[in-house]
Amino acid sequence: MKRERSRKQGQRPPAAGHLSGSPAVLPAPLSPRRQWLFRLLTVVVLPLILLGGLELLLRLLGVGFDPHFFKPAKIGGQDCYVANADFGLRFFPRSMVRTPPPVVMPAAKAPGTFRIFIFGESAALGDPRPNYGAGTYLEVLLAERFPQAKFEIVNTSITAINSHVILPIVQECSRQSGDLWLVYMGNNEMVGPFGAATVFGLQAPPIWLVKTQLQLKRLRLAQGLLEVSQKFQKAGSGNASWHGMEMFMRNQVPPSDPRRHRVYDNFERNLAEILHAGLASGVKVVLSTVAVNLKDCPPFGNLSPSDRTAYEELCQAGTDAEAQGRFTAAQSDFQRATELSPQAAEAQFQLATCLLHLTNGTAARSHFQQAVDTDTLPFRADSRINESIRAAARKFAGESLALCDAAEVLGTGSPNGIPGEELFYEHVHLNPKGNYALALAWAGQVEKLLNPALKSGARPAWASPAECEQLLGLTDWNRVSILEEILRRLEHPPFSGQLDNRQRIARLRDEMDKLQSRLTSEAAIPARATYLRALRRAPDNFRLHENYAEFLEAMHELKPAIAEREKVCALIPYTYFPYYTLGMDLKESGALAETRAVLLKAAALKPDGGDIRLEVGIVCARQGEWETARQQLETARRFSPEDPKVPLYLGEVLWKLGRRDDALASLHEASQLAPSDWQPHYRLADDLAQEGRFSDAVLEYEETLRLNPAHIKTKLGLAAALLNLGREPEAVRQVDEVLAREPANPVALELQRKIRGI
Repeated sequence: MKRERSRKQGQRPPAAGHLSGSPAVLPAPLSPRRQWLFRLLTVVVLPLILLGGLELLLRLLGVGFDPHFFKPAKIGGQDCYVANADFGLRFFPRSMVRTPPPVVMPAAKAPGTFRIFIFGESAALGDPRPNYGAGTYLEVLLAERFPQAKFEIVNTSITAINSHVILPIVQECSRQSGDLWLVYMGNNEMVGPFGAATVFGLQAPPIWLVKTQLQLKRLRLAQGLLEVSQKFQKAGSGNASWHGMEMFMRNQVPPSDPRRHRVYDNFERNLAEILHAGLASGVKVVLSTVAVNLKDCPPFGNLSPSDRTAYEELCQAGTDAEAQGRFTAAQSDFQRATELSPQAAEAQFQLATCLLHLTNGTAARSHFQQAVDTDTLPFRADSRINESIRAAARKFAGESLALCDAAEVLGTGSPNGIPGEELFYEHVHLNPKGNYALALAWAGQVEKLLNPALKSGARPAWASPAECEQLLGLTDWNRVSILEEILRRLEHPPFSGQLDNRQRIARLRDEMDKLQSRLTSEAAIPARATYLRALRRAPDNFRLHENYAEFLEAMHELKPAIAEREKVCALIPYTYFPYYTLGMDLKESGALAETRAVLLKAAALKPDGGDIRLEVGIVCARQGEWETARQQLETARRFSPEDPKVPLYLGEVLWKLGRRDDALASLHEASQLAPSDWQPHYRLADDLAQEGRFSDAVLEYEETLRLNPAHIKTKLGLAAALLNLGREPEAVRQVDEVLAREPANPVALELQRKIRGI
């Protein structure tokens, strides 16, 4: 019995669907082929389906950003494409992202319109003032020469980008009914995204890695993961804000660095893809070399030679001889320095300068070019870049492509055949004369590619520079504004470290003084007529309204300036900056409620704009809404952690809210962010005095006077604090200094009476 029971316990139960006792039917084993298909489904297909579903969900939830350059919009009832402000997030960290300029392009090209796309970087955009860039000059030149044709120019250029960024813009534009492409790029290959000296991420990676990374960043899942990782980064580990060219100071690249050659290879591949995309889509292409300032822009970085002592002695001897006008001796010294260190860019530049003084322009140009080619902070297109452009033009030569050798054309039109400050503001950015010269060179090549029908009825000559300036609304008022911006650049690195920077600044100041002397009420009459005439010709040109508004602001005519700014907002309503500038004018006019509403529109278009939040906070504070002001200023500090104005104003607001310790801490932060600014110290001193901390207040007042010796209110505050500390003689000295300047100053007189016991 026990054995039978044990046997029964070991029996398997009958399979479902079978009678008890009948044999079980096992499933047939999978064939090897089916097994592999099952594994493929499990390991590859199913995860892809899950990832695809997650990607779709993230898109529906609005996670991440749209990676396209264009986005659809409706302006004035018309369907348009406008520039997508988030486009740059594929290439730059969010804290340093570069945004496209205002672009408005009709979704459907009007019949008979000849559409031209411009691709490039800041020089092609027209920095520092795109309203007077080569693209705007080109538009006027073509319209005036061929009045029977209608030209539409779409400038897609962006500051700080390079061929890695331009390629996807080009690919998108290949589907936008273009008739002609104009390519002007090459200055930022080393410093832009994926360059050898970039601060934006990987340095000079192989092209396959660039393309892989950029494709991944199109996915919302990858974008979300990147955002999360950036939030967990420690402060200062890649989340720095934009500081212009100064950011690259530590990323010098010697001429022999192998990363340079990888950058050249990547540029050539990108350029080939750009040209292939254009020609395959049926457009004509004008490919342009890149002109740079050779003569009046010393190198930004210099390779340290092995025999530094001997090299520096030769350079110093050459500099001394040059200062004494002994150019032959100086040439000999600098020649020996270049022989000792052929890749020392500064010696090449100084040798070239001496050769120019000795009227040997041909040799001088060669050494000026060598100075560019060996510059260890390569912000300019070098000879290798331009040779690659010329080689690409030869490779793709045909009826649909024309080479515009701008580097040669602008050189030929310059004194001694060497382009310099006659055409350039600084290293690569052209002044109006330079932009006209570049646009004229472009226009000559564009004309060759136009259909004969478009050229029928053409005028015999191109418009002159003066005629173009009239139609662009360019007057001395705008010129002064531009030069003020250039002066700020030259006062900061890397320009401040260049040879002869003081002399360049002095020349710039002289030019500004001459312009300022011409800004008279009599000169304003024809200037105003210039703007109005240009606007009658093109009333929907937002750039002309901006130019006129700038003039009106300089004339302190706020009401009409506000009207012009409002027109700009109506013409490009998707762009934050017009609302911001309108808000600044409204704020100056005292219309606080209107200012706040307009600035909030700007903030909605640019949610991470710290400068906008700062202004909203200031307006709320002026309205007495201290808590709202604090919230806006705290937001501004999060977006602009390095802006000293934010903690300065926040300190005042916190003081009003009774949070005195926090207020003092915020003002200390402002003083640390801007050590040369007197205002944080003055606010600190005032607050400390109110707290009865007179010794600390005296220190802050004294620091304020060190930075701003003539500030009357500081002297009076210091005098009062000194009196409270019983330091009467020092207080008397401060009061006397005030009364010597302002004998009727009521506060000083009151302090004087108090000291005398009256």
